[in-house]
Amino acid sequence: MISVPSGSIATIVTSLEMLAARAASGPSKSALRLEHWRAPVDRTRYLALFREIGAPWLWRGRLVLDDAMLASILDAPTTGIHIATRRDGTPVGMLELDFRIAGEVEIAYFGLVPGMTGNGHGAWLMAHAMRLAWRPGIGRIWVHTCDLDHPGALGFYQREGFRPFARAVEIYADPRAEGLYPPTVAPHAPLL
Repeated sequence: MISVPSGSIATIVTSLEMLAARAASGPSKSALRLEHWRAPVDRTRYLALFREIGAPWLWRGRLVLDDAMLASILDAPTTGIHIATRRDGTPVGMLELDFRIAGEVEIAYFGLVPGMTGNGHGAWLMAHAMRLAWRPGIGRIWVHTCDLDHPGALGFYQREGFRPFARAVEIYADPRAEGLYPPTVAPHAPLL
């Protein structure tokens, strides 16, 4: 058994891939709209949505970057930031696509704010992800999830046609111990 130091957290990360386009399983219509946030991306708005979506699952990837590094990723011509919004413009979902590696796309971030899951919005957003990602020359789309994520995430990706190809254990500073989130979020993963 591997011990995890106090102030750190461990998770099992599963990477999944899709090697050929398939028909979208999600609904073609929704009460939501999809907005493309063009560069320069408003980092304050982006991080607020990232925190809202990610707090229950302890997302930290974008929160630990300095402003220059974050800007270089979000504003890169190889990054696509797409935001699901209510009709009034309130952001409720995030789709971040990374086209940096020729011939493939990583779904870097995919999620909905609490309360939006379980109503078909994820399938609708994934249908948009597939439409945006499967461009000429793309032969692989991949995504990763972990056991800290929404309990239905792994099954959702598999139902959408992704197949697991790798698994790893990650140990890193707990974002609550770092002060990135309050200690009360994500009670399913005790803060030690």
